[in-house]
Amino acid sequence: MFKNLFKEHGVKNVVTLFHKPSVSASTRILTQLKQASATSNTTATVDQASSHEAHNQSQHAPFDLDVVEEPPTSDQLQNIIEYVGNKNAGKVVTGASDVSDAVRRLEHDAESFQRPVTVDWTNGKAVIGEDKSEILHLLKSLPKE
Repeated sequence: MFKNLFKEHGVKNVVTLFHKPSVSASTRILTQLKQASATSNTTATVDQASSHEAHNQSQHAPFDLDVVEEPPTSDQLQNIIEYVGNKNAGKVVTGASDVSDAVRRLEHDAESFQRPVTVDWTNGKAVIGEDKSEILHLLKSLPKE
């Protein structure tokens, strides 16, 4: 209930990318998200040559992009695995069998966290890896302001 109240007052969605610059897939997703964020945050004016209505229909909701190079906190990791399903814990943290195993492994080896991971905290969704169509779907499902 409160989330909807705040959304009415112009609070943007936040999408977090857990990023590792040395991973080419992560760099490609960062570029895609930066472009999408810039596009979503650009407001067409009525006097522009292109149709204002067409512009708004093709655009997803505005969002702030949060790029994080550190691994997630234990709470964030638990949420991410909840979003993608416990059966995918090993895709998020190498070799993990479930959420508690993932937390334990991450505490001992920060490099076991697989990047990129894109997270929509508002809707409780996450995409592991470079699935561009899934990330686009995640962006299109962001609540409109």
